[in-house]
Amino acid sequence: MLIPTRTGCGLVTIASVSVLPLVFTSGWASGVNAYAVVLLLGLFGAAGLTDEVPESLQRTDVLSAAGVLFLCEAVADKIPYVDSAWDSVHTVIRPVAGAVVAALLAGESGSLPELAAGAVGGTTALMSHLVKAGTRMAVNTSPEPFSNIAVSTAEDLGVAGIVTLALFHPLPAAIIAATLLALGLVILVFLASRIRRFLRRRAQRREERRVAAGLQGPPPR
Repeated sequence: MLIPTRTGCGLVTIASVSVLPLVFTSGWASGVNAYAVVLLLGLFGAAGLTDEVPESLQRTDVLSAAGVLFLCEAVADKIPYVDSAWDSVHTVIRPVAGAVVAALLAGESGSLPELAAGAVGGTTALMSHLVKAGTRMAVNTSPEPFSNIAVSTAEDLGVAGIVTLALFHPLPAAIIAATLLALGLVILVFLASRIRRFLRRRAQRREERRVAAGLQGPPPR
């Protein structure tokens, strides 16, 4: 990736430092909202703010798909219990997306082996996804929907801000992402009881639906 900082020699490339901070940050952000990461990177590249965003992320079909899926997530992520169902589906998708984006970024810069970058991005994405999913389970124990909306909006803004910062100042962005990840893991420990309560409620709802379906019996012939 290129850092759009003007010097006597023009733009300075991240490859001259290391792509690892950007890989880590993109992995963290992918675990929160992978579609936003793909969309932001692709738009930055297409707009000419960087010359080294992989061409595959700048394709019109990729940007269109990422945009549609981002809008779907923006809605689903703000609805109680629907957000947790969405997180369950994305337990595999987000880490894979983080690994792929990281490998593509490393391939463009040439400063980090793609396999190593993929491992860093995928692992970081998985950890941040677990923090996000666990936090949402705890939030869903609250009867009102406003907490979900507030948390989801904060996540979207945070991902947008940190990914943008990472393009211009990758090391500070990586430090912020690492701090947020560590704080999230600590918070999960304190929210463990609320997460267990959410899981009990979900199991109870499934059991109630199963019993209700059994009481209805077979349809009349």
